[in-house]
Amino acid sequence: MRVEDIRSPEQIKSMSVKELREFATDIREFLIRSISQTGGHLSSNLGIVELTLAMHYVFDSPSDKMIFDVGHQSYVHKILTGRAHKFDTLRKKNGLSGFQKRKESEHDCWEAGHSSTSLSAGLGMAIARDLKGEHYEVISVIGDGALTGGMALEALNDIGALHKKMIIIFNDNAMSISKNHGAVEKRITNLRSSPLYRTVKKDVKTNLNHSKTGLNVLNSLTHIRDSLKENLVKAPLFKEFGLDYLGPVDGHDLKALIKVLETAKEHDGPIVVHVVTKKGKGYPFAEQDKLGKWHGVSPFDPNTGQSLIKLCKDELSWSEVISKTLIRLAFKHPEIVAITPAMANGSKLLEFARLFPDR
Repeated sequence: MRVEDIRSPEQIKSMSVKELREFATDIREFLIRSISQTGGHLSSNLGIVELTLAMHYVFDSPSDKMIFDVGHQSYVHKILTGRAHKFDTLRKKNGLSGFQKRKESEHDCWEAGHSSTSLSAGLGMAIARDLKGEHYEVISVIGDGALTGGMALEALNDIGALHKKMIIIFNDNAMSISKNHGAVEKRITNLRSSPLYRTVKKDVKTNLNHSKTGLNVLNSLTHIRDSLKENLVKAPLFKEFGLDYLGPVDGHDLKALIKVLETAKEHDGPIVVHVVTKKGKGYPFAEQDKLGKWHGVSPFDPNTGQSLIKLCKDELSWSEVISKTLIRLAFKHPEIVAITPAMANGSKLLEFARLFPDR
């Protein structure tokens, strides 16, 4: 099946895991080819191909609600919901949005300009669902630095308190747009480095639930599993919010992803699925990027990685003008400090950081 021929996520549900893997390769080739012509968010979408395929394989959009945060990692979702043939209009006037857009598709249940809103939105939908007596899954995908936003942390607090059934997929690409800093990042690093420790499998749980003895055994196993969690993960960030946790899971292993999402789907209450992905997966230039150059790109030559947008000699970008001016002023005024918008390279503040590391 050609990527451009997808009109509905139902079309992938009959695929085997082998066919899904092959289709993931086709999607990556399509993304590189298409974004090289229009520009757009490349690395984050290359990293989420298998995860998005697994989500649409396990869940049923648009009845199940999928929220992507940061919204620019929704390109694969757009492809699987019938919009691949419009990718030549990406981020153009009257064209395909670079984020989820409700008026664009019934599969886009939420839209936001940038980040850290998915957990609050998901909780709101879960509350509304329960108040109306409806039955559907709510899946919030959060990553690319959005989890460090204050709104996301407040939402985790509410989710743990209200205990509504919803799935939080933490797409952990270990980078964000720029390098993460702070206490939250340290906690996540501890989680990321721990082994996959969910030892009570779905079939065991099903079999043990049928008798009193079985339930006692299951409770004992669950207690052992929780004890292992406490010992294996030094700082169980999500556990502290009262959330159950699955992972870390290889975000490029379709078989493992499908299995863990099916387990999360059966879980009662909020659960976090920690998925470790590689930003820029499948495109060497993007995979090796350490500065965020391939996060958002202008049109480029996919063979060489060279930008097709050429500035005239001595011409500066707007960000470079601001950066150079700020540096010039900072030499004269030691009280000047710079705060990045979590995009040190894109805002051209790396040189300021080099010259004034304490400012």
